[in-house]
Amino acid sequence: MVRKPVVATISSGGYLQGSVNGKLPALGGKESPGQEKVVLKKKITLLRGISIIIGTIIGAGIFISPKGVLQNTGSVGMSLMIWTVCGVLSLFGALSYAELGTSIKKSGGHYTYILEVFGPLPAFVRVWVELLIIRPAATAVISLAFGRYILEPFFIQCEIPELAIKLITAVGITVVMVLNSMSVSWSARIQIFLTFCKLTAILIIIVPGVMQLIKGQTQHFKDAFSGRDASIMGLPLAFYYGMYAYAGWFYLNFVTEEVENPEKKIIKHTCISTLKESHRTFSERLLGNFSLAVPIFVALSCFGSMNGGVFAVSRLFYVASREGHLPEILSMIHVRKHTPLPAVIVLHPLTMIMLFSGDLYSLLNFLSFARWLFIGLAVAGLIYLRYKRPDMHRPFKVPLFIPALFSFTCLFMVALSLYSDPFSTGIGFIITLTGVPAYYLFIIWDKKPKWFRRMSGKTVTHFVTS
Repeated sequence: MVRKPVVATISSGGYLQGSVNGKLPALGGKESPGQEKVVLKKKITLLRGISIIIGTIIGAGIFISPKGVLQNTGSVGMSLMIWTVCGVLSLFGALSYAELGTSIKKSGGHYTYILEVFGPLPAFVRVWVELLIIRPAATAVISLAFGRYILEPFFIQCEIPELAIKLITAVGITVVMVLNSMSVSWSARIQIFLTFCKLTAILIIIVPGVMQLIKGQTQHFKDAFSGRDASIMGLPLAFYYGMYAYAGWFYLNFVTEEVENPEKKIIKHTCISTLKESHRTFSERLLGNFSLAVPIFVALSCFGSMNGGVFAVSRLFYVASREGHLPEILSMIHVRKHTPLPAVIVLHPLTMIMLFSGDLYSLLNFLSFARWLFIGLAVAGLIYLRYKRPDMHRPFKVPLFIPALFSFTCLFMVALSLYSDPFSTGIGFIITLTGVPAYYLFIIWDKKPKWFRRMSGKTVTHFVTS
């Protein structure tokens, strides 16, 4: 039997555990007259929701991915084709998640949809790899880009020391964690500001580029397909890099319960954000002295992605704990701040481990295997629900070919990537498989030794009261 979520209170720590409907427990099964509901408040307005999605889509990816796409396609023309295909697939995925988010109005994103369709074991494995692989590695990748770009104006004539990058990155990660622990409103407001910074940076780059095209500077497009022939084995990795640059369209589904009027606004958030979709040499040639501002804007863009990602994924851990798939402490909400504080804090040490032990591009391959495997499964679940539950309330529906094409492409590329990069993706695959015995050990096995339970209890109490 799967461990059922237990509703409990911890008065000394200032936290109360959430429940599916947000009601607090009371003795005798009734709420006392003065008892209030402690829930994640609906503070995600239309503008804040759009800023979360734009803030996570426009981040480090566009400044990291082009190199990976070009290396794995062999020519400028083929890389542009990959960018186009990834853009269309991202739109298809976003539309599919708009249907899922308006039909299943619970926070948690991929985890919630897989739990609804495929049951507790695949859902647990999903949150297992999110906790151990995807989120720490993704945050480390974005944070490393933030650290590099924020220091770039100070190291114009020389290479930036790697230690300096990692130290400033660690500071940035800590600031993001503190911000998301303190206030939902302030985190969302800062996200709005950073989104406008991102759009400003995009305009600074796009407008001069378009002007150059108008002037006839098209020499880079001549013989666009010349170069080495593209290998089918390189396509999965090119797909990973391209989709990484567009990634972010699924984050709003992690915070569905905090969205005002989710049936209408999730659709608006997704469509507006997804449709809005180098660097030092370019800016120095066209912008002159103003080029120093470009890395600052890029760093702010990366910081926005860090903030949006942590804001969203901490809710996934909160929901998984509420369902009994993670320690109960992670489902606790701060009484005054209404933030899932323990779920935010648990990300910090895991991200630091990835930061000081990983290489940027190997981390990308490592996390992409698990990410797109489960997103593909979640979208395939949409097709299953259409046939299994035809009467389910669906305020928004997409044509079936959209989720079918998206999920098939994701699952095919994930399978092929095991041959393209067997080391990085293989490690991701092995860690994913460890989720199965972990499920039976931590969730199914009820007769745990007393020493194990005592140690777990002491750890939880120390964590909350410290």
